[in-house]
Amino acid sequence: MAAESAKIDFSFKPKGLKQGVVANFPFKPRPLEEEHDHTNMATCGIYKLLPDRMKKEVQKNLHLLEYLHILPLDKIGIPKYVPKLDRKKHGDMDRPNLIYPADEQIYIHVYPDKNDMRNFYIPIEPTLLTGVDELLKEVETRLVDYITDVDFDPEDNEEKIRILKEALREVCEIADKEEENFIENTRAEIRLIPKLKLNFFGRNGKNGFRDKLKVTPQQYKALEYALIRDKVGLGILEPYIRDKYIEDISCSGLGPIFIEHKIFKGLKSVIEFRDEETLNKFIIRLAERIGKPVTYKDPIVDATLPDGSRINIVFGNDISKNGSNFTIRKFNETPFSVLQLIEFGSLDYMIAGYLWLLISEGMSGFICGETASGKTTLLNAITAFIRPEAKIVSIEDTPELQVPHKNWTREVTRGSTRAGGIREGGGTSDVTMFDLLKAALRQRPNYILVGEIRGVEGNIAFQAMQTGHPVMSTFHAATVEKLIQRLTTEPISVPKTFIDNLNFVVIQSAVRRPDGKLVRRVLSVSEIVGYNPQKGGVSFIEVFQWDPVTDTHVFTGYGSSYILEQKIATRLGIPPNKKKLIYEEVEKRAKILKKLDEEGVRDFYEFFKAISKIYKSGLLSIKV
Repeated sequence: MAAESAKIDFSFKPKGLKQGVVANFPFKPRPLEEEHDHTNMATCGIYKLLPDRMKKEVQKNLHLLEYLHILPLDKIGIPKYVPKLDRKKHGDMDRPNLIYPADEQIYIHVYPDKNDMRNFYIPIEPTLLTGVDELLKEVETRLVDYITDVDFDPEDNEEKIRILKEALREVCEIADKEEENFIENTRAEIRLIPKLKLNFFGRNGKNGFRDKLKVTPQQYKALEYALIRDKVGLGILEPYIRDKYIEDISCSGLGPIFIEHKIFKGLKSVIEFRDEETLNKFIIRLAERIGKPVTYKDPIVDATLPDGSRINIVFGNDISKNGSNFTIRKFNETPFSVLQLIEFGSLDYMIAGYLWLLISEGMSGFICGETASGKTTLLNAITAFIRPEAKIVSIEDTPELQVPHKNWTREVTRGSTRAGGIREGGGTSDVTMFDLLKAALRQRPNYILVGEIRGVEGNIAFQAMQTGHPVMSTFHAATVEKLIQRLTTEPISVPKTFIDNLNFVVIQSAVRRPDGKLVRRVLSVSEIVGYNPQKGGVSFIEVFQWDPVTDTHVFTGYGSSYILEQKIATRLGIPPNKKKLIYEEVEKRAKILKKLDEEGVRDFYEFFKAISKIYKSGLLSIKV
């Protein structure tokens, strides 16, 4: 509650947060009664009030029950537990008050703010568990004593995690005898590491084992989580990184961390940075953790996180007046399929059927729009329409594209490094998009995918199209006219007579529906006809158009499509007097997609397998 928080500061220092970082709750947290065992379900009044599904969760993770104890339930009620979020069911909630799992240990409480468009995002971590904060301090002290000579690659995060788990096992003892098999499962999971040397000396320097810390199984899991989060992961950002429903994470200076959520759109975290020194230290540690140190001399960092997410860091207040800031654009392990985008309303079956026909016949196209309009999401989805036997080469400066084909060559740009930097014995030179695109032409690909065209590589892309290599890419342009302007001027400088090598242009945007909800929509699909010397411009035809009133797409080019009639029909041997067949082919493919949707084939890779089977079956052959 933005307005209320200005009057009453509900900031709270949960366990596991560093100095200068607070949780600014929208409600006043209840103090925990130290004499009461909040995790004893037999005597817990709150536990008895919970629905059966929530009871199962708190039995599995007691820190969730402890979180419920600090909530003023008499004022806000018991949050609803939702095991899996649904865009249609939960996305339109006016005042969401629910808890959902981000992973096996982390939960998220989404709570309404009646005074702001952004509701609250409250991470619930295992470190909330009583006793864990003090235990963690003791564990870290003992780890310094125990791990004295460890031979491992500091760049190998998996090895770091194994070492931390092994060390924790050596300093802790599970006190609950009924859970003795827990430590054995952990031992089997870790596997003994030959390179790890653990010396067991007490702080007084005497040989011998020190008494192990006695912990419960729940505390052990919380300690393991905290060590990995702080020593290998991204610290306080770890819940946001693990939450598959998050698209973007951003901190614009002092204050809260902001989130773009797939279901609830814009949210604000209760976690806040309260002073500049703390924020700067966090930014420096974050940059070091990803292997791209930031300094006042080099204050801007663009990098890729281990999970593939993109991060941008700006350090210091001399170039950013609000102070240090960062933005993380999350990476989806499994891209959205075309059928999922149809379910979201981004496009319809006819547009998908049309694009399927064009892409299967090697047409080149650009997905255009502003930042965060869903360009890469759509490009990823339609790669499934490329023939399954095709060889694909993708070129990116930050790896985002995910292609389901087996014969996929993935190229990524490289910045230069100086001697003594990343590589010993000398520096490395730049490898640009331009360089990679030139190299791709020698690899005989059936399709070239470019993550985003910004500069001179655009000219090479058009040369590739001209020599028979289909290209698909994303591009920052809000209209076809703006796209052509940018393509034909510096630094891309494509001659206007070359523009017709580009066959189709999809304009995608984040727009507001009549009900006020922000959605991503394909606004139009246009076909490039070519340069018109009489008018001195490039002609194009809009074949699909979004109707904002009905929130539907209209096939405005039905019966008058230049690409379908003049290019695709000719390729398929359809005579001019039977041009209706090419439109029937689009309709047939749209019906196939609808049938797959009805059968529940929505996963990106399952969808590609289904499309591959359809290609192989001969269903797509046209009888003239």
